[in-house]
Amino acid sequence: MLPRLPALSVTLLFFLTLPAFAVEPAPDFTLPIFPDNHEISLKDFKGRVVYLDFWATWCPPCRKSFPWMDEMHERYKDEGLSIIAVSVDKKREQIEQFINRIEPAFIIAHDPTGTVAKTYQLRAMPTTYLINRNGQLVMTHMGFRSKDTDKLEAAIQSLLEE
Repeated sequence: MLPRLPALSVTLLFFLTLPAFAVEPAPDFTLPIFPDNHEISLKDFKGRVVYLDFWATWCPPCRKSFPWMDEMHERYKDEGLSIIAVSVDKKREQIEQFINRIEPAFIIAHDPTGTVAKTYQLRAMPTTYLINRNGQLVMTHMGFRSKDTDKLEAAIQSLLEE
């Protein structure tokens, strides 16, 4: 006979046994990048962990995330992390002004028609998608708050260790 567990213990046990992420293939895309309009595709990053971030120049939390993304890029690029920040701004000039001022070290792509954002079912700005080395979408995170950065970094580290 099994011992009776309090309801809270059963609930915790249930949540601890669930997978951390629902894994599915990340939709591929091809977008121009700054500054030279060279095109990249998600499939070019197979074998790397991709931090895919959708943002816009008019979004204060988006702009606030850039120093942190730069830090993550510097810390983990040699371990296999690629950061791709996809702007959904319509006008390229707005993006150029912003990136010329802050000079991010990671990849800045442009989705002026919002086609890729629609494919990823973007609902909030910014929204980040973590993609594992096999090209599978493993996590979605909406917004950017300083209090979330430890959890985001832990998720990045976990994927880099796989």
